[in-house]
Amino acid sequence: MTTRRAVTAVLIALLIGLQYRLWVGESSFAHVDGLDKRVVKIEVGNETKERRNEVLKAEIYDLKNGLDAVEEKARTEWGLVKANETFYLLVDKDKSQP
Repeated sequence: MTTRRAVTAVLIALLIGLQYRLWVGESSFAHVDGLDKRVVKIEVGNETKERRNEVLKAEIYDLKNGLDAVEEKARTEWGLVKANETFYLLVDKDKSQP
């Protein structure tokens, strides 16, 4: 009977050890779930950055290959006016008065 008890004790200890690793230790369900959530978060961030990079690539292409993009940027961001042009500023009366 002692041998049977010893084998039973070893099997119970082995079962407890495996259950601990399954639920709490490294590669446990909780650990894997946490890693999955991190992967999803990083993938979303990567998609956002890829879209931004595509927009920047298109803008770089326009700036390198066409003067229209350079002219538009100069007019809108820096307020530049071409030679022989007249600049008119229209002010809405209703919006300018508090």
